[in-house]
Order: sequence, then structure tokens, then C-alpha cells
Amino acid sequence: MALYQLDSVFFKELAKKNREKYITAAPFPHIFLDNVFPEDLLSKILDEFPNKNQIDWYTFQSKNEVKLASRDEEKFGDLTRHFIHILNSKPFLAFLEELTGIRNLIPDPDLEGGGLHQILKGGLLKIHADFNKHPKTNLDRRINVLIYLNKDWKEEYGGFFELWDTNMEKAEVEILPIFNRMAIFSTTSKSYHGHPNQLNCPENMSRKSIAMYYYTNGRPKEEMDENLGTHTTLFK
Repeated sequence: MALYQLDSVFFKELAKKNREKYITAAPFPHIFLDNVFPEDLLSKILDEFPNKNQIDWYTFQSKNEVKLASRDEEKFGDLTRHFIHILNSKPFLAFLEELTGIRNLIPDPDLEGGGLHQILKGGLLKIHADFNKHPKTNLDRRINVLIYLNKDWKEEYGGFFELWDTNMEKAEVEILPIFNRMAIFSTTSKSYHGHPNQLNCPENMSRKSIAMYYYTNGRPKEEMDENLGTHTTLFK
């Protein structure tokens, strides 16, 4: 299989077609798109995805989050590493800028907080707003991209990606994390999201995703909260 290259024309048209839908979405700007990437590409990446024992995962184990994560690309398969580099490339940044209206995006080769995520049966991620500044560069976190790798995923397994209203009264959007589904959303101190209910998949399965975060140098004043300032993850 030849190395995957982004079709810039396709992604530019995809962004233009969905920009209004993204910007006007409630409870905050977001969208999910299905089958954007070649199925055989993501199938091969799924084949490379390490199980819970293959690498030294960073383990999150608390009342707020029970999950595994790795941002060490030296532990990723060759195709996975290439794909992540594509997601950090200029053509993909151009797609995100056109879709979201957020200009001058900066990728994060360190994959701080991102990379490969895996949640086993019983795991969860309580509703939260993400850290708003990159810990090394101090850049402002603006966009999350999540690409799901879960074949034959059933609703009864749970693991819905939930977007909550600002008042934390209800989930306004629930997104099933099925294979080749990409969720994109704008991150602020009030973009509350997660999957708060324990995962109910079979023991031999897990909820797998690639998580990518994008930054800018500064952000609009209306998105700033002087009372919060720079903050880590805000669990609700």
C-alpha cells in the first residue's frame, strides 16, 4: 500500500461544505464526519494499535478518568506514525482553518495530552473542559480532533462522546465512537465534553481513538475567562 497523502482539493471542499454547520453547532462549534479517510488505511492503523500489554501506556486511574494513553510515537507502528504526521501537516491545518474559521493554527508534534487513547471495559472520562494552554509553549489550545477506530461498535457498549451545555444540565449531543468517524470541536474553558458512563464493551474490546490538538498564539478576548486564567483539565 502506497503511503497515504492528503487530497487537498477534497478536504478544502469538505471544509467549505461544512463550515456553516460547524460554526453554528450547539452547544459549541463542532462536527463529526464519517468515512473521510480510506477504510483500508484506518484498518491497517487499527492492526498496528497496541493492546494494553504491548507498550507502557500512561494510565489514568481516578474518580474522573480511567483510561490509557500514549504520546510516544516511537512506540507507534510505521503507518500510525505517518498518519499522525499527516494530521500535523500544512494541508490538514488548512482544512481545519477553513472548517472552523480559526486561522494560523499550530500543530503539536509533542502530542501533549493526545496521541493514542484506549479505554477498557469499565473505563470512563467524566465531563470536563480541557487545559487551555500548552504546558511547554504556552500556546492557546483551540481545536480537538478525535478519530475513532472501533469496528462493530454497538450502542449498548456505551462510550458515547457527549457534548454538554454550559450550565452542565444535559448532554446536547451524543456521538457514537464508530470506526472511521472523526469528531472535531473548538476548545474553550466552557466546552464541556467526555463520556461519563462506564464502558460496557466485551472484555476483548476497547474504545480506541487518535487524539490531536491544535493551537494558536493568543485567542479572542470573548473566549478568555480572567477568573480562571491558565488552567489544567476542569472536571465537572
